[in-house]
Order: sequence, then C-alpha cells, then structure tokens
Amino acid sequence: MIHPSTFSIAAFDKNEPSWGIAVASKFPAAGAVVPWARAGSGAIASQAFANTALGPQGLDLLQSGMNAEEVLAKLLESDEGRETRQVGIVDKDGNSATFTGGGCMNWAGGRKGPGYAIQGNILVSETVVANMEEKFLETGGDLAERLYAVLLAGDRAGGDRRGRQSAAIIVVKEKGGYGGFNDRMLDYRVDDDVDPVSKLGELINLHRLYFGKSPQEDRIQLEGKNLADMKIILNNLGYLTGNLSEKYDSNMQEALRSFVGNENFEERCDPAAGWIDAPVYHYLIGKFGK
Repeated sequence: MIHPSTFSIAAFDKNEPSWGIAVASKFPAAGAVVPWARAGSGAIASQAFANTALGPQGLDLLQSGMNAEEVLAKLLESDEGRETRQVGIVDKDGNSATFTGGGCMNWAGGRKGPGYAIQGNILVSETVVANMEEKFLETGGDLAERLYAVLLAGDRAGGDRRGRQSAAIIVVKEKGGYGGFNDRMLDYRVDDDVDPVSKLGELINLHRLYFGKSPQEDRIQLEGKNLADMKIILNNLGYLTGNLSEKYDSNMQEALRSFVGNENFEERCDPAAGWIDAPVYHYLIGKFGK
C-alpha cells in the first residue's frame, strides 16, 4: 500500500458558522481521499494509510451528537489498522481531536485547539505543524482565507519531505453552495502540479472573483473613462458595433448583459443600473483591455 505523506487542517468558524479542511500531499488527488465535511456536523481529515470509511462514518457520528473526541475513539475502536492512521476532527461546536498512530512515518504528529485540528506525516520536521498552528491563530478573515493561509504556511515551512503534488480545500455552510441548494460553499482540488498549493490559491481567488460580493461603495458606475474603456473592449470583442456613443445607452446595456453572461459575472454586475463590482472591472480590463 502506498503511504501518502500529507499535512492538513480541519477547522470551524463559529461566526458563519462553517466547517472546512485544507490538505496538501506528495500524492495524487489528496482531495479525493482526505477531506470530509458536512454543514451542521463537522469536518474530518483521514490520512496516512487513509481509511476512507472513517470520513462518512465519522460525519454520521458527529451528526448524531457525539463530540470530536468521542467520535475519534469510536472510529479507532473498530479500525484494526489504526496505528497506521492519522485523523483530525472538529465537531459542530468546534471541539477538536487529532490522532497519529505509532505506525505513521516520521516526522508525524499533530496539534489541536478550539476550532482546529492540524496533523501531518512524512514531514521535514515538527516545524511544519507548528507554523500551521501559529498561522491559524494569528490570521483573520473568513474560514477559506484562514485555511489557505495555514496550508501555505505548512508548505513554505517545508511540508512533505518527499516533495509536492496535490492540494485541496473544502468549506461547508448551511445552504452555502451554488444557488443555496447544497452546503458546499467552496470545493477546489489541484490533483497533480509542481506547486499545488500556489495553484490552489489561484483557484480560490477565481472563486472570490466569480462568487464574491463587493460592498456597495466598491461598485464602479460605468461613466466617463470607465465607460469608454468598457465600450472599446465590447467593440473589439464584437458585442458592440457601430458608432460608440459617449452615453450609457440601451445598446451598451445589452452588449454588457451578453458579455457578463458569457464571462459568468452576472452576480457581480447590473447592466440595467450600469454598475460593475470593482474587482471584476479591473479583472476584465486586465484580461481584455490590452
């Protein structure tokens, strides 16, 4: 059996509330093996000689009302290969537990505290999990931002002593998924890359760009130079034809509606009102305005 060297964090944010996991490994598609999370129940990282059954079984136990330590004990009790396992758990209230079996390859270990469980195996040293814990405790922002900061800190501290290959992040929140139909608020994987943690960061930034919402004061009204620049882009791309008026007219409105629809930015722009969120405006100018 292949022993995937892995470092991860399972964490809870009481403010949303939300639960999530970030993981990186010298192993392909760690995101298909390690992270398990369910809104209102908790999050579980199952790694080393990973027993993937521990994820769904543990989530069911968490949902039944057991706390993190109770779930960990129950899972290990029935697992004959427990000494080769590594598990991190946070429950619905942020109670945490982490376990490293004696059969895991050095360096292997974990740290836990209110709202987080951090663990890793085949690491360059204990510094990896120490830096991850420090980063979690000092970083603000939403859970996705904190999870990524922690993963990057572990990676830049040396991470897996065998190298890099994959990384993943999942954050769940009640009705936090697309359209509110499920709880998968954020779910991205990099399955095979020379620098997967950095690539994962790019995907998270794209997620924020497409699905985030800027405060009203950050909206850019399309007028003056902003309007002129967008009209040139829409003209160059064939959305707007004929003489370019200096006004935000019906032709511009329809051209913009088609453009943002094709670029999937409907949530970040209102063609009828003639505004666009600042991050999206700058992204579009950078991508199409050259």
